[in-house]
Amino acid sequence: MSDRAGGGPDISGVLTAVGPRLRSLRRERGATLAQVAEATGISLSTLSRLESGQRRPTLELLLPLAREYRVPLDELVGAPATGDPRIYPRPFTRNGQTFVPLTRHLGGLNAYKQILPPRTGPDGRPPAVRPEQSSHEGYEWLYVLSGKLWLALGDHDLVLSSGEAAEFDTRTPHGFANAGSTPVEWLSLYGAQGERMHVRARPTR
Repeated sequence: MSDRAGGGPDISGVLTAVGPRLRSLRRERGATLAQVAEATGISLSTLSRLESGQRRPTLELLLPLAREYRVPLDELVGAPATGDPRIYPRPFTRNGQTFVPLTRHLGGLNAYKQILPPRTGPDGRPPAVRPEQSSHEGYEWLYVLSGKLWLALGDHDLVLSSGEAAEFDTRTPHGFANAGSTPVEWLSLYGAQGERMHVRARPTR
């Protein structure tokens, strides 16, 4: 009797979904297959076959990928929920910036709370060094909770304060820095395939 017939999860369906999840997560990180292969020790061809669904995922392959992407193994494979609707975010740090995941599943729109400590120069003030920029597939919407966020977007420099929001195509070169003397915190919604957040306006009377 199959798991589905017994009321359990469809294991075949879970494994089939692993490939697209791995591809989405890698693109979200802005990494190439070659970079992931070098970091995990998994061959380039094996990674490519995993993402395309031509290679069955095994624990030996998924564990190093979960470590590299800094996500729980059950999230990587999209394990069925156990009845507890709460999300237990596991913060991770990259390039001095703290990310707190706010969504359970990979793919589609992903939400994060991001925290960036203040930068200080020799005079105790934030240095005027422009943030390093990068570009990749996707679309991002952000909302500043506290502090001042320096957004270098293409040739434009914007300083966003608490209560201000911005949205942009991540194919445009962009970078972030703390523009103040206190930590800056903001909420970020990111779609790896360019998904945009839909805002419904309050109906007019």
